[in-house]
Order: sequence, then C-alpha cells, then structure tokens
Amino acid sequence: MPRSGRRPGQSGSREKIIAAARSHFAKDGYDHATVRAIATTARVDPALVLHFFGSKHDLFVAAMELPFDPSKFIPEIVAPGVDGLGERLVRRFIGVWDSREGRHLVGLIRSVVSHEGAAKMMREFFTHAVLGKIVSSLDISDPERRASLVASQLFGLAVVRYVMKLEPIASATPDELATWVGPNLQRYFTADLGTLAPQVVRGSGR
Repeated sequence: MPRSGRRPGQSGSREKIIAAARSHFAKDGYDHATVRAIATTARVDPALVLHFFGSKHDLFVAAMELPFDPSKFIPEIVAPGVDGLGERLVRRFIGVWDSREGRHLVGLIRSVVSHEGAAKMMREFFTHAVLGKIVSSLDISDPERRASLVASQLFGLAVVRYVMKLEPIASATPDELATWVGPNLQRYFTADLGTLAPQVVRGSGR
C-alpha cells in the first residue's frame, strides 16, 4: 500500500533549515543573517524557509528553541510610557523565566555562558529584535547603546539568579527584583549617556 502523510524529505528540510539558521545566526548575527543565505546553506528554496517559519524573526525563535516569542510582550511593556519602564521590564523578564514555559530558558542561559555561538545569537536577538524595538518605540536618543546597556543588566541578572544562584537575588520575588534593579534600567532608558559612561566603566572593573 502507498504510504500516506507528509512527503519524504519534507521533515528533513525543516531540520536542515534550522541547522543552517543556527550556523548563520551564530556567525553573522541576527541583523546580517539572511533568509536567502540560510536557504542556500540548507540547499532549499528561500520560499520553503518562509513556508515553514513565516519570517526571519520566527525562524530565530525556532532555531533558539525558545518556548515563546519574547517580543510579543513589548506592547504591554511600553504602552504606559517611559515612566516606570525599568521596573515593568524587570518584572516581566523575571516573571517569564520563573514560569513553567520559561524553564527552558535556564538551560539556554547556561549554554550561552559556555558557547560563544549561542551567546552571540541570544545577544543579537534580544538586543536588536526585542530591546531595540522597545527603545525605538520610545523615541529616545542613541537607542542601540541604550538597548545594549539594558541587555547587559538583564542577562547579568539572569546569570546571577539562575546559574550562580547568588542570594538574595536567587530567592527574591519578581516584584523585589523590579524594585532593586528597575531604577538602574530606567537610567539606561532615560539618562544622559554621557553621565552614565564613567559609572559603567567603574562597574565593569576596568
């Protein structure tokens, strides 16, 4: 009897696309990786990439095996305006990681710490596709630098809480962390970056 269901090779094409995407995102970064280049590496038509994933953004979410698309939370975070944005972002960020769906991210952050390719993928995506959208929606100066500063704070917080498990960060509630860390993020969003630079240098241990 003839076999029914998905045609042979169709499933394999999807896995090849994801493998090629991981390679390109790690090597070229989120902004410079293209659907056409990924398709060429996977030896498929670019239309098939879009058929499976819809967009480069959605392909990245699949390649990173993210349990959800974090950029979906942007509207609710920025809707109230810039006032209190730092606390809202920390509260949402930690709330997601603490959720059942966010448990996968703990393993992901461990791989980011030990694997430069994964680190670059995560850094590029969150800095440009998530935080970049937040700062650009606020119509504030130097959005790329601000997004990078916020990303450094959030990922440092994730490493300390979920990998190093340093107290009291590890057992603090999302509301407590929002109160402690939120004001620092708020400064990154709204303060004069020229006045922030000396503090960032001192904080980095240089």
